[in-house]
Amino acid sequence: MVHHTEIATLDERIGAEKLNKASELLRVAAHPQRLAILDALGQEKRLCNRELQALLGIEQAILSQHLTLMRDRGLLHCEKDGKYTFWSLERPEFMKIVSCLENCCERL
Repeated sequence: MVHHTEIATLDERIGAEKLNKASELLRVAAHPQRLAILDALGQEKRLCNRELQALLGIEQAILSQHLTLMRDRGLLHCEKDGKYTFWSLERPEFMKIVSCLENCCERL
């Protein structure tokens, strides 16, 4: 029998509070349309509502709900410029997760 007493758990390595925050970010992102929004913003850096709507084919009201949720949870940043609202990633490092998902899906 092998004993793994020297292995530190994820909770021990990053702390319970950060682990809970990371879990919440993953939960918010875990929707096909929200992942598509994150991916588009990761590629373009900054897009307005109309650009996202045209690019992704998401109905305006639904897009707005997704954007607001992700902004409120700390994944997206929004900036008003005249009559337009521009969106960008609050956490660009989150694109590493999107890239991992893309690679994992190749084997599904």
